[in-house]
Formats: sequence, C-alpha cells, structure tokens
Amino acid sequence: MNILILGGGGREHSLAWAVLQNPKCDRLVVAPGNAGIAAIADCASLDISDGGAVVTFAEEEAIDFVIVGPEAPLAAGVADRLRDAGVLVFGPSQAAAELEASKAFTKAICDAANAPTAAYGHFTDADAAKAYVQAQGAPIVVKADGLAAGKGVIIAETVAQAEAAIDDMFGGAFGGAGAEVVIEEFMTGEEASFFVLCDGTDVLPIGTAQDHKRVGEGDTGPNTGGMGAYSPAPVLTDTIAERALAEIIRPTMAEMARRGMPYQGVLYAGLMIEDGAPRLVEYNVRFGDPECQVLMMRLGAQAFDLMHAAAEGRLDSAQVNWADDHAITVVMAANGYPDSYDKGAVVGGLDTLPETSSQMVFHAGTTLKDGAITASGGRVLSVTARGTTLGEAAERAYAMVDQIDYPDGFYRRDIGWRAL
Repeated sequence: MNILILGGGGREHSLAWAVLQNPKCDRLVVAPGNAGIAAIADCASLDISDGGAVVTFAEEEAIDFVIVGPEAPLAAGVADRLRDAGVLVFGPSQAAAELEASKAFTKAICDAANAPTAAYGHFTDADAAKAYVQAQGAPIVVKADGLAAGKGVIIAETVAQAEAAIDDMFGGAFGGAGAEVVIEEFMTGEEASFFVLCDGTDVLPIGTAQDHKRVGEGDTGPNTGGMGAYSPAPVLTDTIAERALAEIIRPTMAEMARRGMPYQGVLYAGLMIEDGAPRLVEYNVRFGDPECQVLMMRLGAQAFDLMHAAAEGRLDSAQVNWADDHAITVVMAANGYPDSYDKGAVVGGLDTLPETSSQMVFHAGTTLKDGAITASGGRVLSVTARGTTLGEAAERAYAMVDQIDYPDGFYRRDIGWRAL
C-alpha cells in the first residue's frame, strides 16, 4: 500500500517508524515531515489543513491510506474531504473532531452521556467568567475553548491569577481559541492518558501512558506540549481502565453516534484518577505527543494493522498483542521553551546512536541545513527507549541523551519519576 501521514513532529516520526515495519507498506510519504522523517520516508511540501490540496496529492500519488497526525487538519475537515473523494483515512470527521476543537462541546457531550468530569461554566464574556471564579474560589482551571496547541490551559492558584488568565484569553492571547472560555473545578488525583481506537461502533483500547506537561523537574513551572512520557501508566490499572470504558468512553461514543457524528480514529482520554475512580479531564482526537512515541515503540508494526482496521470498520475482529514491557521518551527542547527560543542551533551526535526496536531518537522540530541537523522548533527531539522495566527503559533513554551534542537545548532528568 501507498501510505500518506500528515504532520511533521515527533508523533509523526514515530508513526512513520511503526508503519514502515509493516510489510503492507510499499511506499510511505509524510507531509511535511522533518529531518528525521526524511531519512526514512519521502517528504512532501503540502498544506495539510487544505483538504482540496491533500485530496489532489493523494490522487496524484496513488495513495491508498491516509493517517492524519495533528488536530488542526481534523478540525479543518480534511478527513471529510478525503472520504468524499473515496480515499481511506484514519481520523475523525470535522464534526467529531469538535471533541478536541471545543471544550464546551465536550462538556455538553459528557452531560448528555452522564460521563464523570469536572464541574464547569462556559462563558463568552469576561465579566461573567470573573463572577463565576469569585463564586467558586481557587484553585480553579481556566481553559480557552478552542485549539491552542496545548497551551490554552491555566491552572490558577488564586482568584487573581484566574482573572488575569480570563483577561488574557478574551484579550486575544490565544487568538480565536480564547473567544470563548471554559472554567472548571480543579480536580485532584493522578492524571493519566488512555488511548482507544474507534471505528464508529466498536472501541479497542491500545495503551496507557503518562506524560510530563510541566517544564521543570518535579513537575514544576509552566505547562508545555510535553517534556516526556512513559507507558504503561501504573495508576491506570485494568480495573480502572474498564471503568473508564464503561462510564466515560463508550457512553461518549454512543452519544456521538446518536448525534449523527460517529467517531472513527484514535481517541485520547485524559483522565484524573482518585480513589480508583476516573473522571475525564479532556479528549484529544489524535495521538498525544510525546505519548505516541512510547505507544509506537511498544506496538511496532501492528500499529498500522490496528489503524487500518479502525478506518475500515473492522475493530470487532482486531486485537492488540502487548509485550510485557515499558517505554519512556525524554524530550530535548530549545532553551527558553515554552516561551521564546532561538532556532537554527546544530544538533550533533545523532549518527552514533542506535536505531532499533528498543532505542530510537524521534525528531520533533528539526531541519536539515547544509548537511547538518538543526533545531527548528521548541521541542526538538524525543529520545525513546523500551525495556523489561521502566527503570531499564529510562537508563537506555538517558544514556542516549548523554551522547547528543545540543548545548542550546535542555531536558528533564526525572521523566517517569512518579512510577520509578
């Protein structure tokens, strides 16, 4: 099969790596890709949020199957355009992608499905939002309703912080994403990510993970897109996972189907777990990044077969074959991230590192310039390893990190610390 993956980050590099291991893959194209992806697949310059352009490219290149990586093309309806053109695609419709594109939409679905989640208010003006915060008190969570590249969530420790966040959002700090605001109860417990595949009818769990959103060690400092992750998530036991499926995910899928927008693709449920009870923090309509890297490291070639089965509506006969192993990924980011940072620094030492089924460096924000790998994003590399224990996986990952020559970057040395 000729396969097209849309995206150019660490998530897409790991998806490409897993897909290429499957003998069903004849040719792999990734758009736009990055320097690491270019070493293993064809890269194409393409506006991946332009459905017409993606359809034309797929037809010209005889693409059999499209895997959509990031959320923006899904929210823009690219999967719909591909389906309308008869191209098999892995990813939800524009209507179903509202589960990530609008936090207020997700809350309404949870209300209808009776799925446990944080108490909330939904606001279109700052004064009403501030009045709600004053009535509820702090800590409290302020969220831009729309897509804000993982940065539109403020955990306010005080009412004053919450009011400042409200002013920032309505003042345009997150662009159109902050035109509406959702304010939520601050939930306590331990957070974990639960990944399931959906084909509109059936649901298949494919793994658990925990990521580290905070920039600093000990989970301190501002939120980022993710500084590292590990899988499986010890807190998400089989019993809790079953409860999340029964109380949150399956009722959500049933409500989506009832509304005429059946969900097909991967659904990432961020869960807060306290005293054995899961509550929904948020849904994402794509693989998390960097959680995808650890999931692909553990799934390998079967990841393609599972995604293909979801796209073709065959999940009722699909199954996941898990090894009893662990994986961890350590993100190397540019100094200054998640705030302003410089681009263009050379990253050395990568050519000496192993590329095996248990050790890989997935590129997130890199470009090949004058024969050298250079940093072109905030998150630059995802150094990923697996092992029979999480400790062994961490040891392997950090041994690789230590060989990388990137003085303009930084990373956390404590990824997986809760489990370790």
